[in-house]
Amino acid sequence: MDEIYIRKVLSGDVESYRYFIKTYKDMAFSVALSIVKEEHLAEDAVQDAFIKCYQSLSSFKGKSKFSTWFYRIVVHVAFNAVRHKKLDLVNFDLSQHDISHEDSVLDEIIAHERKEMINDALTILPARESVALRLFYLEEQSMDEIQEIMGWTLANTKVILHRARKNMQIILSQLIKKAEYYG
Repeated sequence: MDEIYIRKVLSGDVESYRYFIKTYKDMAFSVALSIVKEEHLAEDAVQDAFIKCYQSLSSFKGKSKFSTWFYRIVVHVAFNAVRHKKLDLVNFDLSQHDISHEDSVLDEIIAHERKEMINDALTILPARESVALRLFYLEEQSMDEIQEIMGWTLANTKVILHRARKNMQIILSQLIKKAEYYG
């Protein structure tokens, strides 16, 4: 489907570019948010990435999936935003990714606390590890796709994902102990 719209846009049908925005905006925002950690900055990064994508569409060779090529642009733009603005990487918000809506009040409280704890842990993780976890688990990207999106080697991708899992487990354990101590 992407190939059809790529041909349309390249042949001058600018309105067909809406397909890409509609299809990829949520995932692009999610990836950017993993890196910049602030919603308004993620929105800016996604907008810039869509503009760069549009301007570079003629250079897309089709050697990989369009989504992989586009998410690589998103990652590049987001990391550039962090570098250029020297941002403090804080305020990760998972509200857009609510896991479940439980019927009972107690279950809602537990779910909310779990989300806050994951949010806290992802905020503590380095951006590379945070985005690796998000791409692999939430966006269900393969190792090869993550490698291509992030520009890492396959071995590096595996190491970063492994380290991210270990660090996430350690951080969550510490946060649980802290909550039990103060709770």
